[in-house]
Amino acid sequence: MTFPCNFFAAALTGAFLTTLLALPLWRRWCLRANLVDEPGHRKIHDAPIPLAGGLAVLTGILLPLTVGALLLKLGIIKISAAGLIVHGLDRRALELAAIAFGAIAITFLGWLDDKHELKPLSKFIGQFLIALLVATACKRITLFVPSVTFSYVITILWLLTIMNAFNFMDNMNGLCAGLGAIGAWKFAVFANAEGEYLVAIIALLTSGALLGFLPYNFPNARAFLGDAGSHLVGYLLGVLAILPHFYTAKNPNPLAVLTPLFVLAVPLADLACVVITRTLNRKPFWIGDTNHFSHRLVRAGFSRTQAVLILWLAATLVGLVACSFYF
Repeated sequence: MTFPCNFFAAALTGAFLTTLLALPLWRRWCLRANLVDEPGHRKIHDAPIPLAGGLAVLTGILLPLTVGALLLKLGIIKISAAGLIVHGLDRRALELAAIAFGAIAITFLGWLDDKHELKPLSKFIGQFLIALLVATACKRITLFVPSVTFSYVITILWLLTIMNAFNFMDNMNGLCAGLGAIGAWKFAVFANAEGEYLVAIIALLTSGALLGFLPYNFPNARAFLGDAGSHLVGYLLGVLAILPHFYTAKNPNPLAVLTPLFVLAVPLADLACVVITRTLNRKPFWIGDTNHFSHRLVRAGFSRTQAVLILWLAATLVGLVACSFYF
């Protein structure tokens, strides 16, 4: 059975439009609740900016997913692959519920950080518990090592790394959301190539929701992701990297397991760079500075918009290396 591409288009478009329409509502709520990013040190805006992005992106993913699943289960949507999707929803119901709960939990954790500036240890414990939930309920990374303990450790470590990598990358307008949209799109392509259509749909929902946020954030910001949004982006990309089966009978290339490293190469390399730099300078690695790739590009003479576009392009090109594992 050929999976209908219009279903993919509906997921992408539905998430895009939902986020685009929900963001003004969340923006007004954030202004009333004083959930804003105030002007200050290392910031270029001179007026408070609502931290509405994470809430809008979460809405843009969960609302279309819930509505679409209900319409399919009730038989209101009638397409040739409806039975295939319903079977996938039934088979992976617990996994999907855990992922959705984790998305809500990580957004809430980020919201608490936005509102109250959590201590690093408190934030880490929250991240760890959410990563443990995903590792328990979902498929885990094995790297061909036949050890349950190893699979738990490497999966939790991976999720913590990606969550913090995207949290660190949220340092210029459009950078975190754009890299997330590019990464999610590529995971959708690879999942579709392996016939994992439900994973592809989740990835397209993620990409569409982030694209729906970008008009409010790039190049000029009327809303920020905030820690709620950057944590959510990292969580979603980390989960999308472990859901597909990259090494399969259909694609027996062992190098395919490296796909997530290429897709997420830019945020991972940036994280490694700033952690090493801060450690060498004897500073806590969780304390922000201006040594990210984006800041270095600006110091090299590029504008902030150009720096973001360069990093988007780099993520796109490096991610294409993974295509050689599939096509």
